[in-house]
Amino acid sequence: MRPLRSAEVIAVGSELLTASRLDTNSLFLAGRLRAIGIQLRAKAVVGDRADDLDAVLRAALGRSDLVVLTGGLVPTDDDLTRPVVAAALERPLSEDPAISEAIRERFARRAMTMPEINRRQAMVPQGATVLPNANGTAPGLYLEAGDHVVVLLPGPPRELEPMFDAVVRDHLRARTTGTRLYTRVVRVFGRSESHTEEAVQPFYARWAARPLPIEATILAARGAIDLHLTVNAPDEITAAGVLGSAVG
Repeated sequence: MRPLRSAEVIAVGSELLTASRLDTNSLFLAGRLRAIGIQLRAKAVVGDRADDLDAVLRAALGRSDLVVLTGGLVPTDDDLTRPVVAAALERPLSEDPAISEAIRERFARRAMTMPEINRRQAMVPQGATVLPNANGTAPGLYLEAGDHVVVLLPGPPRELEPMFDAVVRDHLRARTTGTRLYTRVVRVFGRSESHTEEAVQPFYARWAARPLPIEATILAARGAIDLHLTVNAPDEITAAGVLGSAVG
């Protein structure tokens, strides 16, 4: 299996396509993935339509090593993520009795009876690793499909964030090269964005051809232009040497 180097995040939920709800999970995941050397290549928000989610998922699998889906794991009719992923990966779904019982016990502790629709949350694609959820009823799922990894996480940040830190991060780190991403920002004054691009452009090919390639991004900042130089390196000292020589 090849190492995980690139990732995409797909946030599922029609509410995220309105003006009242913001997808903050992708920002959290971008930082966590970066820290273990996985570059977030793209992110998308998809409403509660199975055909739309299927199209976005298949496109992501065609581009990136890792796809993380957030949301769509609730037991209601807009529970789309599990069945769509299972169909795309050609993995049959079956009920995990241990998950059903855990959900049933969670309701019982609140003196409530579990609705039968919650059994949907116990449906697991063949070969998936179940990720326990200490803060909700929807477990996460981790699947390996050839060189690809697909992770399903609950949408609420109070459930997603501890699940990623406690369980998912170590699974992913085991599939990386043991590096992380480091960035140095060079602030340029007195030049426009296009002038900065013109001055830096001759260096792009040289930076990309290094043993540890450098990626460059130019961003307009208040009163200046920021040149972001990023390298995937085994440690901070190595990264500092590579980035320092690029701008030295």
